[in-house]
Amino acid sequence: MIARYDGYMLRQLIAMWGFFTLVLAGVFWISRSIGLFSTLLAGGHSPWVFFELTAFTLPTLVRTVMPMAVFAAVVYVTNRLRRESELVVLQAIGTSPLRLARPILYFALLSSVMIGAITLYLRPESIAAYDRREAELEQDVAAKLLREGTFLHPMDSVVLYFGEVNSDSTLRDVFLSDRRNPDQTLTYTASEAYLVPQDDELYVVMVNGMAARYSTQTEALSVTWFEDFTFDVSSFGRFDETAERGLRSLPTWQLMSQRAQLAATGRFTEGQMAEELQERLSWIGICATVAMVGFAALLMGAHSRFGLWAQIGISFVVLIGLEGARGAAGKMVGEDPSMWWAYHAPTAIGFALSLVFLHFAGRPLRRPNTGN
Repeated sequence: MIARYDGYMLRQLIAMWGFFTLVLAGVFWISRSIGLFSTLLAGGHSPWVFFELTAFTLPTLVRTVMPMAVFAAVVYVTNRLRRESELVVLQAIGTSPLRLARPILYFALLSSVMIGAITLYLRPESIAAYDRREAELEQDVAAKLLREGTFLHPMDSVVLYFGEVNSDSTLRDVFLSDRRNPDQTLTYTASEAYLVPQDDELYVVMVNGMAARYSTQTEALSVTWFEDFTFDVSSFGRFDETAERGLRSLPTWQLMSQRAQLAATGRFTEGQMAEELQERLSWIGICATVAMVGFAALLMGAHSRFGLWAQIGISFVVLIGLEGARGAAGKMVGEDPSMWWAYHAPTAIGFALSLVFLHFAGRPLRRPNTGN
């Protein structure tokens, strides 16, 4: 019986892990995607762009929900096996809590390997790809600026308005106000204009319009009617071809081996890089910890047809405390990189607590015998 126990429990853990990961990831994905979807559609982008950008956020999303899914899978499977007396029978034939925890340890190692691949490699690469794609979208000035019926502010002291934007790049009811020069205000209006891209620049050619110049010093207003007038929309805000890669998108190997070179650029401090690196590594340990703590806490409880809600609550409180300690450790490492070990202290504490719980599970407290 015990020889088949490891594979039997491991299969159930993996199945429930996949189920809870899909459910939690779906809930988080919907809640986070609504705002992005509205913004992209309002900017004139196709739904395909939305799915492309959300695909880049999946590694971050999966990393966020994976420890919760691991904990939920362990608690669900352990509680069910206790309720159906399967674990009780194994304990009755003399199986130690440490032996019962072996498939949980295998499962913890498996989940740690997966979250390690995500947090150390896939997530930084996906963030970098997201930044590059976002920079490409920002280069599309037409999609960023040309919105019908809205007063736009591409930069300080500049206001643009387009009453209608047609698919053939024809613009209707164009208004441009330029107050960048404090001594004068320039205003351009036209009933019709055309969008003309040329040499990586974007021009708007206004026809049959009016240009008004107002001097704030002399309070003089001059008006000129024109047949055509061209202005460079790109000059109102240039966007770099490649967005500057943030700290979260840096490859892990750079944070490990090139911190001195990165610090010399002035973009990041030693504390920031140490915090980011240790934060990535800490996800590996904390994912294994939640599995061990959840199982060990439930194993302490006595058999009950109504489940082990008290033990589930204890394990949940312990994990909240460990996560709070991990957050506090992040600030310590950011201020003093030599305190890098503080980020991994919650993992060590969690494993120590799981061993204590397993010890008490093997030696349950007995009520004193008051009979004669």
